[in-house]
Amino acid sequence: MADLDTVKQQQQRAWSLGDFAIIGWNTAFPGELMCEAVALKAGQRVLDVATGSGNTALSAARRNCDAVGIDYVPALIRHARERAAVERLPAKFEVGDCEAIPFPDASFDIVLSVYGSIFAPHQEVAAQELVRVTRPGGKIGMANWTPDGFWGQSFGLIGRYIPPPVGLRAPSEWGTEQRLRELFAGAVSSMHVEKRTALFRYRSPEHWIDVFRTYFGPIMRTLENLDAERRQAYLTDLDALLRRFNRSQDGTLVLAADYLEVVMVRK
Repeated sequence: MADLDTVKQQQQRAWSLGDFAIIGWNTAFPGELMCEAVALKAGQRVLDVATGSGNTALSAARRNCDAVGIDYVPALIRHARERAAVERLPAKFEVGDCEAIPFPDASFDIVLSVYGSIFAPHQEVAAQELVRVTRPGGKIGMANWTPDGFWGQSFGLIGRYIPPPVGLRAPSEWGTEQRLRELFAGAVSSMHVEKRTALFRYRSPEHWIDVFRTYFGPIMRTLENLDAERRQAYLTDLDALLRRFNRSQDGTLVLAADYLEVVMVRK
């Protein structure tokens, strides 16, 4: 069975590679939608878990919320603080792990995680932490990649070339209602799930691959761990996957990636 603590250390190193802030451009709009889905109100205390370069926390700050973002990659927290300073937004950012959120119980009115907590190897612990720091009657909002969508398939492709440890559950399971109910059963009084699609726009599939192999840690790590023959095979399969999910008809790439937008009310 998987040593989940070792898995987390490996994940943290992978997410530290490259520059996720460049990849994070693509998730700014879903973060804005998430803030609308939970109906943020000015003055609410909001936590963005696994904030990356700060997108959703900054979106909350634009709505005059008391916004805080945490991530376990220090470089991303530095990026987020730089963005807040440039945009003159009062969001705060701290280094913190989604499996051990560094705040007391019931600290926040709203707790959000946009493509973040789903990557925690201890899934039950990550879910419990989201609940723990939300006040009773507060809301938990998540955006989670689906198994059949592009990102579920993309991480599945990585798993075919570098098999994950036995017993490690796929992040995309968070993108199913069944798994969500398993993780949050008994802790929430309601759960609203809506399927949405995030769009990634690039000049071509080749352009997407060039950017992601340069800046996106999980793909960088995959390529580093494959020999030349398997590396080329992986890239060929990745190109085919991009073309399968491409909505464009003009040679550019409009990559459609399905996710579940989830809004839960804590008991």
